[in-house]
Formats: sequence, C-alpha cells, structure tokens
Amino acid sequence: AFPVTPEEAPKVGDAMRAMQIRGLNVTVPHKQAVMAVVDEVSPEAQAIGAVNTIDHRDGRLVGHNTDAHGVLASLREDGGLQQLPACVALLGAGGAARAILYALLAAEEVERVTLLNRTVARAEALAADLRAGSRVTVAPIDDVPSMADVGLVINATSIGMQPEADASPLGDGSCLHDRMVVLDIVYKPLRTQLLEQARSVGARTVDGLGMLVHQGVRAFEIWTGVTPPANVMREAI
Repeated sequence: AFPVTPEEAPKVGDAMRAMQIRGLNVTVPHKQAVMAVVDEVSPEAQAIGAVNTIDHRDGRLVGHNTDAHGVLASLREDGGLQQLPACVALLGAGGAARAILYALLAAEEVERVTLLNRTVARAEALAADLRAGSRVTVAPIDDVPSMADVGLVINATSIGMQPEADASPLGDGSCLHDRMVVLDIVYKPLRTQLLEQARSVGARTVDGLGMLVHQGVRAFEIWTGVTPPANVMREAI
C-alpha cells in the first residue's frame, strides 16, 4: 500500500511510469482525483465519475471502475439477491456511492433509490450526474424518511469505520426492519454498528468483504487477463 496525500495524487501517473507499476487499486479519497491523472477513462468509469483501478500498458494509463461489479457480485453471493428489490436506500454520495448508484440504476427492477447524505446538495449533484431522474429522491442522512418499503440498505459512507467503530450512519437504527438486506461496505471492522443494529431486528446482513474481494477480482482480470480464485482471496483477507 502507498499512502498518498491529496496534494501528491497528481504525481501518481508519473510514479507508475517511472517505477513500471503494472496496475494500482485506488481508494478514498482519490477515486475522482485520479481521473485527471490517467490518459483514458473506460466508459463505465466515465459514467460513474470515479476511477478505482488504473491499468498501465506501455506507458499509457487507463482508468477503470470495478466497484459496481464488486457490489453486485457481493449482493448476489453474500446477500442472496439474484434480483434487486424495487426500493433501495443508499447512504453516501462519495466515490463508492457513485459506483453503487450506477449499478442500482442499471438494474431495471430497481424502481426507486433514496439517496441519503449529510450534504444534500452533493447527493443532488450525484443524482444529476448519473441522470437518475425521478428514480432517485434525496434526503439528509440525519432525517431519514420511512423505510417501510425499502428492501435493501447500502452504507457507502465511512461512518462506522475504525477508529469510529461505535457510530452508525442511521443513528439508533430504528428505521431498520426484518424484511430488508443491509450491506455495509466498511470492512474495518467487519461487524459494524449498522450491521449489529440490522441483526438485532432480524434483517439479513452483508459485510464489506465481498465487495472488496470482487472489485479486486475484476481489477486482477483487467491487469492480467486471468480470473483469480475469489474464495482464496476471501480466505486470505
């Protein structure tokens, strides 16, 4: 892992070329900033507006986004959702949320997404960027509307991540119920406060390990042309 400050992020491309680094995974807070670093952005990453995988071929850098693939694979395998619910609540409006919203909107069975974020204007901008139209409604995360008809909740914020592991993005979690699946993409810790709240009401829970593994599987395929064993990767983590 290479810790990179936001100020140094623009130099990542030159560093990859100088050190002959074949590929990089990019995490928060750089997923949008590195779009300016690469020579080409894949159509999916362009639509999402974030890059989490850089592919280096003969001095040319191509930016990809594998988060959308990762979240859908995790929901299928870990959440048992071969088809997504009609109503989904998505928490957050950052780089990961962009990819997840893109994946949700690509699923025809999803009729409505409630996008919850601390800064409503940022959530509105995200919905506009992805041309979500009437399928997305925006609300502040500290004033959660009723989730009685929500079948899937996805936390794409960093709330609940170490060192603030005792926090939940949904406060006391009273809006959760046993007819929903709750995915928290945070993986440090795996048992987040949000997932504990969901378990306590009987909801099916999915931790962040599956999305982490499957976005990595797709990145490995991009770099090498080889599909790695996801089960081995999961066991290693």
